Amino acid sequence: MTPTLVRAGAWLRRRAENVLALMLGAMFLAFLLQIVFRYFLNWPTGWTSELTVVLWLWMVLWGAVFVLRDDEEIRFDLLLAGASRRRLRLMGVVSALAVIVLYALSLKGSWDYVAFMKVERSSYLKVRMDHLYSIYVIFLVAAIARFAWGAWRLWRGPADAAPPQAPSDP
Repeated sequence: MTPTLVRAGAWLRRRAENVLALMLGAMFLAFLLQIVFRYFLNWPTGWTSELTVVLWLWMVLWGAVFVLRDDEEIRFDLLLAGASRRRLRLMGVVSALAVIVLYALSLKGSWDYVAFMKVERSSYLKVRMDHLYSIYVIFLVAAIARFAWGAWRLWRGPADAAPPQAPSDP
């Protein structure tokens, strides 16, 4: 990979982290406002709860595909522990292809559902539900691309390449 692409990828990842941090800050602010309005002003508000839930959904899916690195994921390595590097690569490619196929099969149905939700609006914020749920379609497309790239790297990489694993406990 060229140094320009590496720098561009790093820059995009930092911007994705910035977006995630802004969402976390907005969610925290909405949470604090909810406490102030409910317990100090005795004036319960629904929009703060709705905003918190929407931001949580966006944060989880956005972070999973744009911010979280492979080595930061939680993995159960019971089957991987005794495998050779070649077998690890094969299992990595097979599992990546399985995820790609399953996500690709669900893409049309997810797109249809999100598009259908344009007729609904959220209760308090009055935002169209297709805009709120669009993060799931973004998640699917980005996850398919990410797993395809990972499978390609494993398939075409050096013979001793292996999928990243969590460090072992001492």
